[in-house]
Amino acid sequence: MHFLNTAILGLLVTLLLASATAMRRVARPQTALRSLIGGMIGVNGLGALASAAVVFLTLSFPLPALAQGGTTVTPQSGAALGAALATGLACIGAGIAVGIAGAAAIGGIAEKPEMLGRTLIFVGLAEGIAIYGLIISFMILSR
Repeated sequence: MHFLNTAILGLLVTLLLASATAMRRVARPQTALRSLIGGMIGVNGLGALASAAVVFLTLSFPLPALAQGGTTVTPQSGAALGAALATGLACIGAGIAVGIAGAAAIGGIAEKPEMLGRTLIFVGLAEGIAIYGLIISFMILSR
């Protein structure tokens, strides 16, 4: 427990020192500081801070059920983990594919507006990856 707190504190100090040295090297420190704070306050920064808080709280205060012995792993727990991985990884892949296809689609539509229908097909095909992962997870859980 003490090691975890020390590691988190060390990480924060390292982050602050790295940002301070980066601020000294740029031509306009105020602009760089605004972009750094804006990035931390943005959606991705808040998501990362929330994830770090959940991990910290989980490791700091473990549930009593995790500390007790005698728990056994059943085949149903493995199936639930497999279904979660199938859905989660498929959704991550679909998000990456939709991001790439969507950016290309917007570029294509900007040049030729009549290509809207064709580009939406590619974005829809990329989104289908998430649906396939969901179907696989239903198949795993129904066994």
